[in-house]
Amino acid sequence: MIGEDSSRVTATAGAANSITHSDTSVNARPLKILYAAGLSQNDSSLYRLWALERLGHKIVPLNAYEYMPRNALLGKVTMRLAAGLSVNRLNGDLIRIAEREKPDVVWTDKLLFMQPKTLEKLRAMGIVTVSYMIDNPFGTRSDPGWRLYMKDIPFYDLHVVQRDANIADYKARGARDVIKIQTAYEPAIHFPPPAGWTDANRDREVSFIGTPYDQRGEFLTRLWKEFGFPVTVSGGLVWKQHLSEEASAAMYRGDGELFRDAYREGIWKSKINLSFLTHSNKDEFAHKSFEIAACEGFLLAERSDGHAQRFGEDEEAVFFSTIEECVEKIRRYLPDEAARSRIAAAGRIRAERSGYHNDRQVGLIVQRVRAIIPVVKTAAG
Repeated sequence: MIGEDSSRVTATAGAANSITHSDTSVNARPLKILYAAGLSQNDSSLYRLWALERLGHKIVPLNAYEYMPRNALLGKVTMRLAAGLSVNRLNGDLIRIAEREKPDVVWTDKLLFMQPKTLEKLRAMGIVTVSYMIDNPFGTRSDPGWRLYMKDIPFYDLHVVQRDANIADYKARGARDVIKIQTAYEPAIHFPPPAGWTDANRDREVSFIGTPYDQRGEFLTRLWKEFGFPVTVSGGLVWKQHLSEEASAAMYRGDGELFRDAYREGIWKSKINLSFLTHSNKDEFAHKSFEIAACEGFLLAERSDGHAQRFGEDEEAVFFSTIEECVEKIRRYLPDEAARSRIAAAGRIRAERSGYHNDRQVGLIVQRVRAIIPVVKTAAG
């Protein structure tokens, strides 16, 4: 485990006590997993590590952040090129740890620094390699750092992706196996407010907590300026580049990015929680939507097939396709606390019942991995 959260997992096991674990191979032995990812207190990769531990597996963590250069400029170059001494050191250490620990699986979570030769060595050792990728290397967002990862695609034994379109994308690049798993909430972090929580406890009317991808700044500005809604925005300082000075003064809450307890409480304190798709990432649903629902927040999400398949419209969540429809829904629900409370409670129940949490989604990956292990071990001789 990472730092202080080694006790957090044990302490919060009860937070997931209503969740059915999904690694349903009850009689199968626990797996030993070398888990390589950027691991900080604010990373969803850490939450998936917790889920693996809750499912009973033995985790050997490797924190990729420890391999980033301390010099900011060198760090940017390393991230963009995915090359250099730091990348070589990470790959060398990973092989040495694998030789020492003899894991069943090397699981990477949005790790862009793996080298194809490392993946080849791991497979020759009979170790299954898994890449969990929450982002879209085939999207239009033009994020840096994909150069080496794209070369890795044929060498992983299993790719875990978030979008139907990515299955074809990865297979066209030579992927051995691809599985789609939705993003999920973390039950140790995302849970409902205390009993008796009402609008008296909410100081955010129309709320968005997140990043200014696509045209979110323009959309939220129109909600505030053109339609007169009290909008509150929380997120990194990059928001100031996407809002006018006037809009920033009116909407942006200068408490920076919200993580963990502060993020959950931000949802609790919001009468209406907005959730947008990241179109530049070709997303089918928003990770945030499952977190809002798990926190029993009222969810007003951008309409998509992915959202509609996962929540009953106007029963477990409310959707919009245009700003005009969003305005209509805000006018309908902002003054109606009873309707918001009813829909939010139903959304939480749906999220729990349908397994929109890490234990369920990570468990599905482990099931797929168990089927691959004997194939890789046989090929390794």
